[in-house]
Amino acid sequence: MMSSIQITSMTTKGQVVIPSEIRKELSVASGTKFVVLSDGKNILLKPIEKPKMEQFKELQKRSLAIVKKTAIKKSDLPKLIKKARLENSN
Repeated sequence: MMSSIQITSMTTKGQVVIPSEIRKELSVASGTKFVVLSDGKNILLKPIEKPKMEQFKELQKRSLAIVKKTAIKKSDLPKLIKKARLENSN
């Protein structure tokens, strides 16, 4: 639910100022990275948050379980990374 509505404008360089009230509300500061999403009519800026250590550890645990289950070897990694990158670029 949106608790603040502000008006801003875009510069000729495509820069948009996020009003200070909204920056404070969301606790975003200079240097904050955002994901920019569009559905063709709307633009959404979502701050990128650093994952919590618990999330990282859970991901690591699941990854290790997959590696053990599939018997992936270190020598397989370059080929698998290349394949994943090709699949994600489409």
